[in-house]
Amino acid sequence: MTEKLQTLRDSAAMRWTALLLLALAMFCSYIFMDILSPIKDLMQSTRGWDSTAFGTMQGAETFLNVFVFFLIFAGIILDKMGVRFTAVLSGAVMLIGGLIKYYAVTEAFMGSGVEAWFTNHLNYIPGFQELGVAPFYEGMPASAKVAAIGFMIFGCGVEMAGITVSRGIVKWFKGRETALAMGSEMALARLGVATCMIFSPFFAKLGGTIDVSRSVAFGVVLLCIALMMFIVYFFMDKKLDAQTGEAEEKDDPFKVSDIGKILSSGGFWLVALLCVLYYSAIFPFQKYAVNMLQCNLTLTEADPNTFWGGSSVTIIQYLIMLAVAVCSFTSNFSKNKTAKVGLMIVAVVALIIYCWMGYMRGTAETIFAVFPLLAVAITPILGNYVDHKGKAASMLMIGSLLLIICHLTFAFILPQFKGSAVGGVMVAYITILVLGASFSLVPAALWPSVPKLVDEKIIGSAYALIFWIQNIGLWLFPLLIGKVLDKTNQDVIAQMNEGLIDAETAAVSYNYTWPLVMLACLGIAALILGIVLKAVDKKQHLGLEEPNIK
Repeated sequence: MTEKLQTLRDSAAMRWTALLLLALAMFCSYIFMDILSPIKDLMQSTRGWDSTAFGTMQGAETFLNVFVFFLIFAGIILDKMGVRFTAVLSGAVMLIGGLIKYYAVTEAFMGSGVEAWFTNHLNYIPGFQELGVAPFYEGMPASAKVAAIGFMIFGCGVEMAGITVSRGIVKWFKGRETALAMGSEMALARLGVATCMIFSPFFAKLGGTIDVSRSVAFGVVLLCIALMMFIVYFFMDKKLDAQTGEAEEKDDPFKVSDIGKILSSGGFWLVALLCVLYYSAIFPFQKYAVNMLQCNLTLTEADPNTFWGGSSVTIIQYLIMLAVAVCSFTSNFSKNKTAKVGLMIVAVVALIIYCWMGYMRGTAETIFAVFPLLAVAITPILGNYVDHKGKAASMLMIGSLLLIICHLTFAFILPQFKGSAVGGVMVAYITILVLGASFSLVPAALWPSVPKLVDEKIIGSAYALIFWIQNIGLWLFPLLIGKVLDKTNQDVIAQMNEGLIDAETAAVSYNYTWPLVMLACLGIAALILGIVLKAVDKKQHLGLEEPNIK
């Protein structure tokens, strides 16, 4: 017998290298996505962004995707032009948006003619204003308006990148470890959240002077790296197509009528609605999580003249965080039982040390940075389980239940530990880790289910539609959280306006109970949909509970 022709896709090393390139690009984009989240208090004290301005700017990321339907066009571009072209395009769009956002928060913008123009314009957007969905409003700081414009453009690129990466993984891993690959990509990419939480405040406060533009500049540099990763992937993907004889533009091109085929699937709608509910309870929360901890924990920030308050401890703590991530992640792939146990022990010890260092530093951002660490450890396990055993719909139900518990804990239990430094930090750490674990159930279980619901030719468009529906929530809920915060904290705002407290104190004095209850309600709705999805899967035999590898 002649040996079957080997392609890059048949080589485990090559397909996992392709995955690594895509994951690193998303890692960089995740950092920029939340680059201002851990310094919300500094944006209020140095740029005059109240919670409504901050939430409006954060929600702007998805505005064009939702209201100009850019994500639908992105799906069509992906299906017609292929993975590699769309990947490079998305990287370039992210970088352009990032540069605009950077300019908006620099000192050069302050007092410029551009600032004056934006202060006097874009205060009324016909049509959008009447519908209550305008991306700007009268009284919104000019820097927040321009940052929102940059974030809109970045949002087009990052969401295009998201559907492209999902399609790229299906291309390289279909019939193999699809769920493991998707779960691993998201686990590695989400380390960007922890990196952002640690380094954004670090750069903003570097040298003892506060400059929020340094944090955004750090993010822009990483967006350059993301573009380079996509370019390298471009050449790998091109070589794969040369080996397989496939073409980037299919012989059976995309038709608008294909969208109707996707929307007619009941299973697709359940998965899409689950996605929007689940992600709306996580991503918008990330943008406020550090400030929520600042308002609920009794923290004493270390003296800048000591080791715990210096810059070197930031690097050390980040290296320890990487040790947790690398050891826990690698243990999933170790064939040697002794090595596996050893790696897990190192990961657990490193995690305890990391948490202790976060407590000693006394900063909310280093506490919340543990968010993705448990997810990194268990996402490959969950993905591997779905590949070999199935039960994707059941996992989504478990994830929703954990989501509800975590948000209610933040809303009602954490505030009870105000005044207890150790107790509050312990409750925060445990809840954040569990929340991260619940989040890992989505990429491991939900995204690999999409190819079971639609034809392979229109997977890109199916992912685009899900991302579009998801983006409605990602636009709406950062805005809602900001508005609810301002509405339920009128006393804090009044005291600041009357000069009884300064902006720095006001920024860490909010009561987050009602925004958190709102997010917990999203989890309840997701749990109900998960139950319905499992019932529909059983009745219609969609295969969501079946393994990917047969």
